[in-house]
Amino acid sequence: MIDPPFPTLDELIEYVGEAGQRLAEIEASEGAAGNISVYIGWDIDPTSRFPITEQITLPTTASELEGKSFIVTGSGRRLREIHDNPGANLGFVRIEEGGKTGILHTSSERLFQRLTSEFNSHLAVHRDQISHSPTNFHALIHAQPLHLVYLSHISRYQDMGYFSRHVLRWQPESIVNLYEGVGFVPFMLPGSPELMFSTVRAMRDHKIVVWAKHGVMARSSTSVKKACDVIEYAETGARYEYLNLTNHGLAEGLSTNEIRMICDAFGVNQSIF
Repeated sequence: MIDPPFPTLDELIEYVGEAGQRLAEIEASEGAAGNISVYIGWDIDPTSRFPITEQITLPTTASELEGKSFIVTGSGRRLREIHDNPGANLGFVRIEEGGKTGILHTSSERLFQRLTSEFNSHLAVHRDQISHSPTNFHALIHAQPLHLVYLSHISRYQDMGYFSRHVLRWQPESIVNLYEGVGFVPFMLPGSPELMFSTVRAMRDHKIVVWAKHGVMARSSTSVKKACDVIEYAETGARYEYLNLTNHGLAEGLSTNEIRMICDAFGVNQSIF
């Protein structure tokens, strides 16, 4: 939830660009991998930045979001380039009556044919989160951080509890920021309805969900950069875990008692440890 004064369109675009740059810096968006979408629950005029319009069919019906707006990355675009040229890489969508179509606003600099192929999962998660909360803002990021994805290829990490306990044991900040743990979805075809439905369910209980052998989805109801932070916290823990695997498991990380002590001190209610 964001309180007035609300960010302007230019500010929101700036934040999306900064998040894209940071994801590239932590090696979470190789090439054109990754995508970002932002739900805007207040009135905003996109025409100064995105004057060209066309009607599009939405990948999933969102009747509850009639009249609401989204900033979305284009398919095949590089997240690291958003900051320098947002018009080439972003579209602005306003949902039409009935929730089956939307008006896509773009710039004359547009370099994509359509919005990200995973807009179905983005829109479904936005719809679910918004319908269960009073929030007027919701940011979603799909990225492919190296160490989180690597761990998801190992069979014993393909369990939410095991994955969370091992990734969150390396830094005191981890359990404070990811007290729900790291959600996990088994491998499913990218862009498929199955992945969409599984992601919606998993994100009801987690701020970040691993798509096995593919990437992650992270969310925030206050800032696109905070959704990026969530990925960075989890990826840092996964990097520690990877280092420990390569070092024959010599380190133990924070003990269960130490993590519970942190939770008691900071008032964190968690059920992972």
